[in-house]
Amino acid sequence: MSTLLETPTPGTPHLSRAAHVRLVPAAPGLWRITERGGRVIGHLQAIRQGDDVRFSARRFHAPSRAFRELGEFWSADDAVECVTFAR
Repeated sequence: MSTLLETPTPGTPHLSRAAHVRLVPAAPGLWRITERGGRVIGHLQAIRQGDDVRFSARRFHAPSRAFRELGEFWSADDAVECVTFAR
């Protein structure tokens, strides 16, 4: 079993897929995922696992006024895509 630790990463992750969202820095290793109009739809967090970095995805759920954990991904693109399509 590996230990997951939050870690700052240099710079905002580059999204290679055509995204209709922006990443806005919120804290070291944490970004808000916003729609073009500026509405926050989720969070992307970098997590160090050994020598690698994984990305945790959380989607904002308006009725409960809370974030829901969607999972961890090996790429920022996959994590952001999951947040974008989760409802």
